[in-house]
Amino acid sequence: MKTPVILTIALLAILLPKQVSAEDLKEAKVTQVIQDVKVLPSNSAPRPAAVNDNVHQGTAVQTGVQSRSELTFKDKTITRLGEKTIFSVGEGARTIDLGSGQFLLYVPKKAGGAKVKMGPVTAAITGTTILGDYDPSGLTRIIVLEGGACIYLDSVGQSIYVGPGQGVTYDPIYGRLGNPYDVDVNQVMNGPLVKDFHELPSSSLIHATAHNQTVAAAAAGDAGEVAAAVRAAGGSVATATPEQFMQGVTSLFARSSPAEVCAYVGVAARMRPDLAGRIAAAALTASRASAYSHTDFKDFKDFKQPVGKEIGCDEANCIVGAAIAANPSAAKEIVEAAQAAAPLLAHCFSIPCPLSNAFVQPRVPTTINPNNFRTPPPVSPEQPSTSTDE
Repeated sequence: MKTPVILTIALLAILLPKQVSAEDLKEAKVTQVIQDVKVLPSNSAPRPAAVNDNVHQGTAVQTGVQSRSELTFKDKTITRLGEKTIFSVGEGARTIDLGSGQFLLYVPKKAGGAKVKMGPVTAAITGTTILGDYDPSGLTRIIVLEGGACIYLDSVGQSIYVGPGQGVTYDPIYGRLGNPYDVDVNQVMNGPLVKDFHELPSSSLIHATAHNQTVAAAAAGDAGEVAAAVRAAGGSVATATPEQFMQGVTSLFARSSPAEVCAYVGVAARMRPDLAGRIAAAALTASRASAYSHTDFKDFKDFKQPVGKEIGCDEANCIVGAAIAANPSAAKEIVEAAQAAAPLLAHCFSIPCPLSNAFVQPRVPTTINPNNFRTPPPVSPEQPSTSTDE
């Protein structure tokens, strides 16, 4: 079975499927306790947490120094809490409140999505795994391990889409969400909220994100596969016409595996954000028509999925999500291009979130290298603790 890099597009509104009830995120069961973990009922004294304890609305869970816990909801949504964290089930439908601390949240596909509120910042996700860190000072960091997330700053109406292997920071001094940055997922996977617990259901998708980053790092820069393909088409990344650039990357897509195509899309769209929509469309077509010469489906205007050779929403969303993550301001254009290129998959695609009041800046072409991933100071949400007191 193929394991493509998955990027499920997070919706602006978290719409609950008919088979999923909002009640599924109003009660959780404690499924793991590591050292000092307490349950804080609203109408009684705090007590030590135990496996199989129920946590309802109005009840909080608090972890001590170098302590962790895991809670599992009825719909198999998983929340893991790092040290010195305060967590409660929110009053809103499918909402979790983080008073402070570190968390990991996994929401299964078709589970109805979830929202995590961290002071002024809200993360809306569906079919996604994220890490977060909410400091009492207000500094907030969110990392997407697989899938995608819409991060909202309600006070100023700002929203930003964060793709797999990316993070975003809210600094209360500046009062805005920063631009998404790359995070080394392989490094993050060594953190305590991943390695100190049982394997996540989304583990294969997280590993796929890390693999995608490795492929992208090798493909980026003047010596990478994308630049080489553009040179073979008669240009360079800096000087190629749109037609030359598309000819080069289309040829590369046609001879690559689905996972490689997804990685190459992100690299190519960073190099030429103005072509992000065409790049996504080319990749969608090439991934299903590799038996044809790329000259036979130039511009992909007449492509129809051959029976028996269709790809699923997961592979398609990986491609579209990679293009959007590279150029979020072109999300609408990218989705429309994808729907036109693969009409049978049109139902798979949606604009992830409104970019209202966001920093609309094209991604500057850079070499994607895990050694260059920028993690915001002082630590990522998954760094082991060095604390010695409460």
